[in-house]
Amino acid sequence: MKLELEAGRLFARRTHENPSLEVSGETDALQRVLVCAPNHLKPVPCCSVTKESIRDGFESDTHVALAQHRGLREILAANGAAVDLLPPRPGMPDLCFTRDVGVSTPWGLVALNPALKHRAVEVAHFKAWAETYTQSRVEQVTVGSIEGGDVCVARPGLLIVGVSGNRTDDEGAEAFAARFRHEGWEVLLYRFDEHFLHLDTIFSMLNPTTALGCTEVLDDAFLETVARRGIKVLPVTYKESRLLGCNVVSIDGQRIIAGAGTPRVSAMMRDAGFTVTETNLDQFTACGGGVHCLTMPLLRGS
Repeated sequence: MKLELEAGRLFARRTHENPSLEVSGETDALQRVLVCAPNHLKPVPCCSVTKESIRDGFESDTHVALAQHRGLREILAANGAAVDLLPPRPGMPDLCFTRDVGVSTPWGLVALNPALKHRAVEVAHFKAWAETYTQSRVEQVTVGSIEGGDVCVARPGLLIVGVSGNRTDDEGAEAFAARFRHEGWEVLLYRFDEHFLHLDTIFSMLNPTTALGCTEVLDDAFLETVARRGIKVLPVTYKESRLLGCNVVSIDGQRIIAGAGTPRVSAMMRDAGFTVTETNLDQFTACGGGVHCLTMPLLRGS
């Protein structure tokens, strides 16, 4: 798949030499995922959660972070996902949050355009890996700003993009969404306060008709909009969302990986019929990211 940016719109044309990396639904069976070991993880005061952690004296522990990340990779593999490793790089303390630099779409992989300088430098490193893997040029959204934590390929035909104006802005969201619109998908742009960093800290899909959502924060119009599309939102509190309670990964619409810091949320998902595996990721949640942030799905499908 070669992706071209023309007048702020992403278009794709298929090439024969590159492997298929496609995602048409956030909760389809996870077959391949990209992660990066936290060799250089440090709390960067660029979101409210991390600023609070630093204020309270948090310092990252590389050995603990590596052990927690290894545990997450083992859970992913045990659930049938092939785990690809993006090499860590000095000077990129948030590189382990792979979600933000690229997204697999129904038409192939797209590199994004992070807003902050310390995240923007990660894209060239990611693109070099991706182009080696696909044996094809991977184009990038280069207008506005957009980060993967704000992108929810909810299910076939429905794309949701969070727009805080800080990490993802209107121009970047529209550039990314253009191909989806062109292919007839419905695109929902949800505007929220930058205090909440990314959409995936307050809303994540569990299966095509169920999501976790911080209902104390999500506005009523958005909740009504997704309800009209048959999506039930299981309520997560503001305090739980600050602990990354919404930030989970659905393996296949039934099995969920969640952080261990919000037991009520995990119990609620189990009561709703989901199988939940919890894992301790407090080194990462203190830096503003959870399971969803730490994983970039490359391939999902039945």
